[in-house]
Amino acid sequence: MKPLIPFLLLCVIGRVPAETIESDVVVYGGSAAGVSAACTSARLGKKAVVAEFGRHIGGLTSGGLGWTDIGNKAAIGGFSREFYKRLGKHYGKPEAWFFEPSVAERELRTLLEESKVPVKFNQRLAAVKKDAARITEIMMEDGTVYRGKMFIDATYEGDLMAKAGVNYMIGREANARFDETINGIRDVTPKHQFTVAVDPYVTPGDPKSGLLPFISSEPLGTPGAGDASVQAYNFRLCLTKNPENRRTIEPPPGYDAKQYELLGRYFDALRAAGKKATLGMFLKIDMVTPEKTDINNNGAFSTDYIGRNHSYPDADYTTREKIWKEHENYMRGFLTFLATDSRVPEDMRCEMGAWGFPKDEFQDTGGWPHAMYVRESRRMLSDYVMSERVCRQIEKFEDAVGLGAYNMDSHNCRRLVRDGHVENEGDVQIGVKPYPISYRSIIPKQTECENLFVPVCLSATHIAYGSIRMEPVFMIMGQSSATAACMAIDANVPVQKIAYPRLREQLLKDGQVLVWDPKAASQSRDRAQVPKLPGIILDDTDAKREGEWTEGSIHGSQHIGTGYIHDANAEKGKLSLTWNVTIPEDGAYDIIMHFPPNANRATNVPVEIALSDRKLAAAPPKVNERAKSGTALLGKFTMKRGTNVIITLSNKDTDGYVVADGVQLLKVP
Repeated sequence: MKPLIPFLLLCVIGRVPAETIESDVVVYGGSAAGVSAACTSARLGKKAVVAEFGRHIGGLTSGGLGWTDIGNKAAIGGFSREFYKRLGKHYGKPEAWFFEPSVAERELRTLLEESKVPVKFNQRLAAVKKDAARITEIMMEDGTVYRGKMFIDATYEGDLMAKAGVNYMIGREANARFDETINGIRDVTPKHQFTVAVDPYVTPGDPKSGLLPFISSEPLGTPGAGDASVQAYNFRLCLTKNPENRRTIEPPPGYDAKQYELLGRYFDALRAAGKKATLGMFLKIDMVTPEKTDINNNGAFSTDYIGRNHSYPDADYTTREKIWKEHENYMRGFLTFLATDSRVPEDMRCEMGAWGFPKDEFQDTGGWPHAMYVRESRRMLSDYVMSERVCRQIEKFEDAVGLGAYNMDSHNCRRLVRDGHVENEGDVQIGVKPYPISYRSIIPKQTECENLFVPVCLSATHIAYGSIRMEPVFMIMGQSSATAACMAIDANVPVQKIAYPRLREQLLKDGQVLVWDPKAASQSRDRAQVPKLPGIILDDTDAKREGEWTEGSIHGSQHIGTGYIHDANAEKGKLSLTWNVTIPEDGAYDIIMHFPPNANRATNVPVEIALSDRKLAAAPPKVNERAKSGTALLGKFTMKRGTNVIITLSNKDTDGYVVADGVQLLKVP
């Protein structure tokens, strides 16, 4: 009977013998970066496999983030650009930067199938085996073993990197550590902030009564100092108003409106201050199709679960599941409050109640996204650390493997009490021009690991990572990592010793963009979407700026230049743009404002026009930047040659995001 013992043990334990998978390149993490890395490896003739923690491919790209954070799409090439072009074919466009989650996942799965890359799901990393500084195999909790020559950590958490013994950072570094200016604790956080004073105490005015939920009792700390805070997470929601394809957003178990007393008081305070509350002040609603959204955080109290994720990066799987569920329940409760609570204006309740989950999205999770937006977790500490100095192009290097282009962006990290009222802390939004990302930032120190790439949790400070951490860039880094991995295999050298000139040559051959060329960027724009306009054209870059404007992402509704700017729906009354132009010949001119329209835009943007330094008696009507045309006629003016025209736009008392693409002066009969 002895031969039956192993079989009986297997039956009792309930598992089959562990599988061992051999591959040239092992990719841990089925994010879009992981798909890019695996497909690139296969295209370069190497055997690749993907081990994914969950049940879906694509991470945030297929997990609800359908409104792509671009920065400047001319900085995106290679596999990443190919993906957006393939999405475009689905929608009958040259490219699609806004898309449904299900369409994105289907396309990513197709790419893997075409490259003949196998994917294993429900793979929880348990252990990493190394021989000196080389990973030889990784083992999952179910016993599956992956052996490979090269390994790529494409997770948002950097789990493989951490278990491989690679050093990393969590939280915000002090400004002094990497010679930065906007890292660490923030003394002033003007954006996504409470616009009126809200009492934080259970009994208003009584600190001894304790704090309301969602507020931390910790002190601010020293501005510019480092701490362990992590910028807030949320879920990116795909919703619809189509009654035939809509399922109800259910409240969380045990929903209690009292948990959202802070939100209720905010509505009370806005009402008392005579300020009209709109849904766009609490939700950033972007339409990825005419019927479906990508909803993101907006304003002081929104979908970001501020301060409740600080333990997530280093947490075990059980704790992460708990944090994940807490975020879901918080957001469900928040949406339920907006749709049902009497302190919310009736028109807002009706509008919120009209939204629901599309029945044809996230079908196995009841409409809830399969990916939490882990905006930042562990970040590798390698021989080169991407910092604010690189994003501002103060510091340069010669080993670029891709470009970053989005704002240096951090969501709020904490919600505190200051001067007797509640205040968010940590939001930063500083515009950048496209800049290179160093090869050394995606590989560990050689003493720590010789055959590992980290394209997602790469080596960067908190504030620089806030710019880099965009899905198109992760795909770029995935491709570059895989290309270098294949070269290291062929040369039988550590990843730190590959010949960069050869890597650069291959990346350029495969369509990566490694150097920013503004002229080429302008020429690369889709002229069918961005027509050449007649008349005198003034870009947002031609205006004198007052205040801290934020660079916006390029999309098809833009008409002028290679970018646009917005006020981040903050610092109302403090931001303005002024264009100054001289009329070249006598005649009548239409003055036209251009802006990328969206549902979260302001409907009442004030614009003033002065001729030869004399303000007109009647100001133009306020501009509704939600208008689908993306244009607004400011007026028709008969002017003589040499007339000086001054056009000033501001964000004073506006009810949403104020955006500016440019101004057109068109001579008319």
